[in-house]
This record gives sequence, structure tokens and C-alpha cells, in this order.
Amino acid sequence: MQRGDGGAATVPGLPEETFTTQADAESWLGLNWRELREAGVEQVTLLEDDVVVYPMSLLDPG
Repeated sequence: MQRGDGGAATVPGLPEETFTTQADAESWLGLNWRELREAGVEQVTLLEDDVVVYPMSLLDPG
């Protein structure tokens, strides 16, 4: 998770998560993106073994 200044973000009440499948990670994000955004997180990155699968912006596209 990344703050607007580019630093790593942690969100109180939401522990760092590790998932066994991409679908589990995407499901978790779908359930928690609002809390992340309210905490100032602007981007999350899905990793597999430290390799970037894709970054995802939490900012409004408009």
C-alpha cells in the first residue's frame, strides 16, 4: 500500500495481509478499499514472490 507521498502505508485496524491466490487478494481489496482510501492510501500493488503483478490506484478516475 502506498501513500500519496510514495511511502509505504499501514492502516490501523487493517493488518498486512498475505494471500494464497490472486482472487483472495482481489476479494479482500474489494471489501477494504474504502477504509484504505479513508486512511490516505492512494495505491496498492499486487505482488507475487516480490514480483509486481499490477498496481491499482484507489483514486477517483475522474
